[in-house]
Amino acid sequence: MAGAIEQKLTAQGIVLPEPTSPVANYVGFVRTGNLLVVSGQICFDAEGKLIAKGKLGANVSIEDGNAAARGCAINLLAQLKAALGDLDKVVRVVRLGGFINSTPDFTDGPKVMNGASDLMVAAFGDKGRHARTTIGVASLPADAAVEVEGLFEVA
Repeated sequence: MAGAIEQKLTAQGIVLPEPTSPVANYVGFVRTGNLLVVSGQICFDAEGKLIAKGKLGANVSIEDGNAAARGCAINLLAQLKAALGDLDKVVRVVRLGGFINSTPDFTDGPKVMNGASDLMVAAFGDKGRHARTTIGVASLPADAAVEVEGLFEVA
């Protein structure tokens, strides 16, 4: 039976996909003590298709970028579930790091990253409020519009 956090996600129409396997020499997550670091997740949907492809400030709108960041957050939660077995074991979302594939003059990265941040708060309530970094980058794997990594305190 799903825990309270997963039930809350289901009530919001969110079904966690199977986490993607790493495509290079790294692992999807590492736990050390009560901290769990989840590797960067790009904006694949449940079918493995990019939610948004290309650059913010060029061919990707802020709204589509926001949806892509939300998709990245769903993939973070899938990795968390794989690591912990139960999302109720998350004590706190500590930090999210967002990478926005963008043109050099694009300055609305924080609006894009709100897609990921808003989902963490929707899932975990006050425990989902976190520190955050948002960085514009020249490119991402598969020309994904957004990638998000996370640091979580876990029981």
